Amino acid sequence: MELTFYGHATFKVVSPAGVKILIDPWISNPQAPSEIDRGPYDLILITHAHGDHLGEALELARTATTEVVAIHEIQQYLMAQGVPKVTGMNIGGTYETQGLRLTMVPALHSSSFPDGRYGGEPCGFVITMEDGRSLYHAGDTGLLAEMAFIGELYQPEVALLPIGSHYVMSPKEAAKACELLRPKVVVPMHYGTFPLLTGTPQEFEEELQARGLKVMVKVLSPGETFRFGD
Repeated sequence: MELTFYGHATFKVVSPAGVKILIDPWISNPQAPSEIDRGPYDLILITHAHGDHLGEALELARTATTEVVAIHEIQQYLMAQGVPKVTGMNIGGTYETQGLRLTMVPALHSSSFPDGRYGGEPCGFVITMEDGRSLYHAGDTGLLAEMAFIGELYQPEVALLPIGSHYVMSPKEAAKACELLRPKVVVPMHYGTFPLLTGTPQEFEEELQARGLKVMVKVLSPGETFRFGD
């Protein structure tokens, strides 16, 4: 499994069999590296409709080979804009495509399109790879008791968790999320993009230590790639 951070909450994931995935495609975010893989992607996953997560979906998804997966309301929006291949889901569902299992899980947040229209429920995704290992992208969220069920049912080995505070979990809540999820590796995201997002990886690691949690924290710089299993 290969994971590349593109800033904010945007990640490129390449599965063991080579399926190329882009999560929350805001590739123009202030943290974005100068060089970004613009696709085409096999899959684009969108956690909610806010502009800093919907990003450049309209541009990147206009290929016959790219399938977008999102909540029903985002599906309808993208289809109305002429995106050719969009699959809608809802919370709790699992969709199998291209050898992967995509499970849409709850997130505690809001969701609206840039014009203010309701964007459906926010979500996270558990991606179960071809070899059975799984990755959890939490989306924008506060702390959820349901994370204990995500940990029990899907056992994600890698968790991508927001730590920035103000709009999402702070380092304290994110550390508690790790206690519930029990991942082997956690990658902090959604911090430092704007001044309001004050949580830091150092604070996150201190909160993990205070809870006695032994989890690898992989802090990725924008453009950096992490290969899980190396």
